[in-house]
Amino acid sequence: MEKEFYEDLCKKALKAREMSYCPYSDFAVGAALASDDGSVYTGCNIENAAFTPGNCAERTAFFKAVSEGKRKFLAIAIAGGRKGAKVPLDECPPCGVCRQVMMEFCDPKTFEIVLARSEHDYRICLLGDLLPLGFGPGNIS
Repeated sequence: MEKEFYEDLCKKALKAREMSYCPYSDFAVGAALASDDGSVYTGCNIENAAFTPGNCAERTAFFKAVSEGKRKFLAIAIAGGRKGAKVPLDECPPCGVCRQVMMEFCDPKTFEIVLARSEHDYRICLLGDLLPLGFGPGNIS
């Protein structure tokens, strides 16, 4: 994919980060998920006073996309950092639960995870590199 694709995805993740509801951790995360048909679904982290009912930005984006019938994805950009910071301070890799959700719908050899520090500063990883020996649908068929 081209540089413009990644930069656009990072820009959308950074914008989604602004919608984060994180009054407990003060750590805002945004995600932008690209499906194979060109549509992009965004999500932010949503915290809860009881903690476990909260949801990560990545899963929010996936659940929105899947609830609208999407099942094939190319890449996800993730941007995270302290709430109110204009640019995330560091890369924000997905947690283990989010990696497992990605494994349900994405090929670990081709699905790209874009760790965005800004629109122009990012690193691309493959899901398989972040979740080696991942467990997915193929393991139970």
